[in-house]
Amino acid sequence: MSAQPDGPYGPLIPMPELTPEALRTAVARIAPSRIPALTQHLFEATTHAQQSQNLAPLRAFVHSWAVFVAIERHPQRAARLRELERLVDEGTQDPAEAIDEIRRIHEAAEAEAGL
Repeated sequence: MSAQPDGPYGPLIPMPELTPEALRTAVARIAPSRIPALTQHLFEATTHAQQSQNLAPLRAFVHSWAVFVAIERHPQRAARLRELERLVDEGTQDPAEAIDEIRRIHEAAEAEAGL
């Protein structure tokens, strides 16, 4: 993975493979402070998958972190998402437009991740 500035030349990193290790490596590069959350989520997903003998928890883990990486590898998009989430959380104005834009950001990230 070669780092590139966000903007006309593309994202900070390429979209990784949708494996726990590749996602962890990507998160370590673009949002290292989130590694503890990723590690905890992976532990819980693995435990639940083993207990239930079902891969759904691992699929949910991959989906969640792939969307996170797809958003965060574009700093401007990530900053916009945080701004929109702040507007919704404040509750000082009608959140409909912000919620719609949040949905579009997530849909674009899912498409970018191939989900």
